Amino acid sequence: MSFELVGPVTDVAKGAAISIELDGVDIAVVHADDDNFYAVRDECSHAAVPLSEGEVEGCTLECWLHGSRFDLRTGEPSGPPAFTPVATFPVEIRDGDIYVSTTPSNGVNP
Repeated sequence: MSFELVGPVTDVAKGAAISIELDGVDIAVVHADDDNFYAVRDECSHAAVPLSEGEVEGCTLECWLHGSRFDLRTGEPSGPPAFTPVATFPVEIRDGDIYVSTTPSNGVNP
């Protein structure tokens, strides 16, 4: 599994998300309330809008359009209107930098 450099951890404030593109896939990199970094497909599975523009709460990311929340650890939606999970990607922190794998960790096709 290969990891790509995203940037320094200081680029993503706690409780925030940024959007990046790796191998043609839009990915939201999130600094969650548990102080861990997560990466998920940056597209709501219900409405095809960027999840990175939503709010972080705990270990979830909310779609700003219809309010579906996605678990950052599993990609699973918490309820309607989304029913399909989003892809999650492994994240590593090395020497203060964020690295994200281009291979989904939950088996969902990005």
